[in-house]
Amino acid sequence: MRATLLLLLGLALAACGPQPPADEVYRQQLFAFGTLIDISIAGADRAQARDAVRAVDALYQQQHRDWHAWQRGALDDLNRAIAAGKPWRTDPSIVMLIRMAQDFERRSDGLFNPAIGELLALWGFQQDLPPDRPPPSAKQIEAWLAHKPSTLQLHIEGETVRSDNPHARLDFGGFAKGYSVGRGVDLLAARGIRNFIVNAGGDLCLRGSRSGKPWRIGVRHPSGVGTLATLEMTGAGCVFTSGNYERYFTWKGQRYHHILDPRSGYPARGARSVTVIADDPALADAAATALFVAGTERWREIAVNMGVSDVLLIGDDNIARVTPALAQRLVFDPDWKAVEVVPPHP
Repeated sequence: MRATLLLLLGLALAACGPQPPADEVYRQQLFAFGTLIDISIAGADRAQARDAVRAVDALYQQQHRDWHAWQRGALDDLNRAIAAGKPWRTDPSIVMLIRMAQDFERRSDGLFNPAIGELLALWGFQQDLPPDRPPPSAKQIEAWLAHKPSTLQLHIEGETVRSDNPHARLDFGGFAKGYSVGRGVDLLAARGIRNFIVNAGGDLCLRGSRSGKPWRIGVRHPSGVGTLATLEMTGAGCVFTSGNYERYFTWKGQRYHHILDPRSGYPARGARSVTVIADDPALADAAATALFVAGTERWREIAVNMGVSDVLLIGDDNIARVTPALAQRLVFDPDWKAVEVVPPHP
């Protein structure tokens, strides 16, 4: 669901032996949340790295089952109860995600709304394959808008959740992957891994360095092909992107992407991609989506409200709008000429 960030690492595959060379990177791929998760670990004992990745995989598989928006599991059980107007005792992790979702919805002025699962299903985006049918009619969109579902309509008492609006259907796809990447980072660090990248379908967090050298990250071109810019990072940070090219379908020559504007019920307009760099991966994930929906008119206001300052937004006009601190770190492709450095405050 997110723009792929190309890791320009030249990663070495793990081989047998007790200790890798200092510059070798152990790499392993997992599959969860409908995407490949690439874990790259530098300068660690192979057995230690392998065991740590197994622990991350077990965590992700459990989260995938519990939080899936359209397959049977704990979240689906809760959504069915909400639709039936019943209170439901759910998993504590889902209660935690609901509270996070409510906070992000408030801070984004409703532009980030994880209660629009019914709308996503209406458009055909709650399924594994792109829809092969017309988009919803204007009448269907208007009917959904009349219900105005929101995470703020959910009421929590302990582990029991209820809602006065049966059309509030939760889909955590806009930030749960970010939260999960953060949990994976915590697990690796707890097992003594110090230098690594967890890259979940292009959205990533990194720690440390690659044997004393920066990790080099490429931001994908908004066309979905090639690299728009690169940056080097060390220490700790997360890079998340929302783009209109990753999940979409075409009907009668018209292209419809999956980032829906809860105000209109239609795919958001004004941006092609948004990249956010932040310490908190769940925040970076949610903010990338919120700023995409905000578009060129409101993205700076929403960025301030959500507490993110390193932002790159590519508008429909193909101008790359980038905040000053991030502009100093990005190296744009020479063929990309339209770059505008914009202060974070409107």
